[in-house]
Amino acid sequence: MGRGGGSRSADAAAAAAAAASQAAQSEEEPPPHRLVSHPESVPGSSSKHEFQAETQKLLDIVARSLYSEKEVFIRELISNCSDALEKLRYKLVSEGKTLPELEIHLETDSKKGTLTVQDTGIGMTQEELLSNLGTIARSGSKAFLDALEKQGEASNKIIGQFGVGFYSAFMVADRVDVFSQSVEPGSSGYCWSSDGSGMFEISEASGVCTGTKIILHLKEDCKEFAREERIKDVITKYSNFISFPVYLNGRLINTLQALWMMDPKDIGDWQHKEFYRFIAQAYDEPRYILHYKTDAPLNIRSIFYVPEVKPSMFDVSRELGSSVALYSRKVLILTKAADILPKWLRFLKGVVDSEDIPLNLSRELLQESSLIRKLRDVLQQRLIKFFMDQSKRDSEKYTKFFEDYGMFLREGIVTTAEQEAKEDIAKLLRYESSAMPAGQLTSLPEYASRMTAGSRSIYYLCAPNRHLAEHSPYYEAMKKKNVEVLFCYEQFDELTLLHLREFEKKKLMSVETDIVVDHYKEEKFEENRPAEKCLSSQDAEDLMAWMRNALGSRVAAIKVTPRLDTHPAMITVLEMGAARHFLRMQQLAKTSEERAQILQPTLEINTGHALIKKLNQLRASQPDLAQMLLDQVYDNAMIAAGLSEDPRPMVSRLNELLTRVLEKH
Repeated sequence: MGRGGGSRSADAAAAAAAAASQAAQSEEEPPPHRLVSHPESVPGSSSKHEFQAETQKLLDIVARSLYSEKEVFIRELISNCSDALEKLRYKLVSEGKTLPELEIHLETDSKKGTLTVQDTGIGMTQEELLSNLGTIARSGSKAFLDALEKQGEASNKIIGQFGVGFYSAFMVADRVDVFSQSVEPGSSGYCWSSDGSGMFEISEASGVCTGTKIILHLKEDCKEFAREERIKDVITKYSNFISFPVYLNGRLINTLQALWMMDPKDIGDWQHKEFYRFIAQAYDEPRYILHYKTDAPLNIRSIFYVPEVKPSMFDVSRELGSSVALYSRKVLILTKAADILPKWLRFLKGVVDSEDIPLNLSRELLQESSLIRKLRDVLQQRLIKFFMDQSKRDSEKYTKFFEDYGMFLREGIVTTAEQEAKEDIAKLLRYESSAMPAGQLTSLPEYASRMTAGSRSIYYLCAPNRHLAEHSPYYEAMKKKNVEVLFCYEQFDELTLLHLREFEKKKLMSVETDIVVDHYKEEKFEENRPAEKCLSSQDAEDLMAWMRNALGSRVAAIKVTPRLDTHPAMITVLEMGAARHFLRMQQLAKTSEERAQILQPTLEINTGHALIKKLNQLRASQPDLAQMLLDQVYDNAMIAAGLSEDPRPMVSRLNELLTRVLEKH
């Protein structure tokens, strides 16, 4: 009995808890909001009509190939509802009348296999049903169909002037019923019905609410659109920012606001975070936000976000275009609009909405045009300016951004054709400099501002780190001349600067390249050491002749250089960065002879260095040791130049040289 009483007590507690939970849930979630609608009925006879010939052609095109995804019919019908509501709002406001509830409702019925789409908009008269749903009433539409059939260029202004959206219903329905009543006083309700085969019927109907209700009797293979979750996903994807409330089975769906259409000062940080997570399908927060609106030279409403999370190697290397969504009047056109931004800005998330964007008939593909290119240029310039402003506002934050996203900026310079655009992007690059403490970055404009009068070159040196850069034989002479050099540590910096070529009419020059260029006034490096500390001219000539014979095809030339002080020799080629990149990409040159044939390197020697002077002595007294020493000097220079990928072949020679040294002790 005790157990029974306990069981009843537990059951009562569970029931109470369930009731409390249900009560709490009912408090949190409002009851369904559905339209109060009397069942429509068609008491009288109907009149049959044939579709206009062009309309029938259009129905065939829609059913076969116009839309790439069947689900877009929901977007089209909701957009039509929005247009009807907008027309009613304009009419009543202009007449000074009170606005009713302006709403869009969708109802699913999986048992009957139907989807209903209803609005409380302006509605249609019998004549308007005939005109809007039975014929293509707009001028020029037949010419458009003809052009479409010939695969010619369609009108860029087709959307908004040519109502094809309704006919997309026949992609998924084998019968469509439309009940509509005009807002005009004394109007009757009507029913329009068709299976899309060539005929439609119009009948007077009773119980019709002001506005339009469309009932789609779904095809057997399209019954998925009678499920609530499927419709909810499509609404969220395409129509989440419609200006009017959209209800699905009585529940409000479009709760997010179209932030890009709002005034920036009216948007809170929490709204940006929520919207960013929706649009980017991400869980982090944006590190930068640009809300950009303009009406000239194009109508643009946009929001861009830079993710806080550092991009992965997949994000850097992928060939896909922009992740920015394209909207037109708050209706989604493309989730990833590849043509709206250049590829190097694909790390951005956000939205671009423009009434000026030319769309094709199905509102799915952009018509390539000068307007698209203009839009792309305008957005790129505005984003570059935004990042420049951010770098001045908070240099530490920008430095972290450049560390995470610098590869995209480098890609922008390499892939952009126009020099002016390359230089705009180049303003965002950051490097360490010989004129500044380690860890402090500078930009190309800042470097240019520090240049002395008459200087026409910006110098840079690519090295793995600052220590190797400062101890490079190529930097030695620049340091003596007190010439500022940018230190570039990333693998693709060389390729980037090679593509950039110049900045603000100043040539970008690697200090590893032979500096004498006839048509540029460059730094001249002259020998300033006492002559007695260097080999004589004759000894130097004899030594170089011997070296040319000993090295053979591994070098194209040998010459004396005044640029070196602490290093015995260095290798120069016409374009060092290009040479290194070529060897990395092609991986063709496996031996020093093969590399030399491709690179045509020059060996520059320091005749004041003890090693070179000793080599001059040994070439006569110990030619075999001199040969080993020369080979090592050459290989060392190739390694310092970054032109020798594998130093292992020289290990046995180094061991032999060490043995020779130890034999003397």
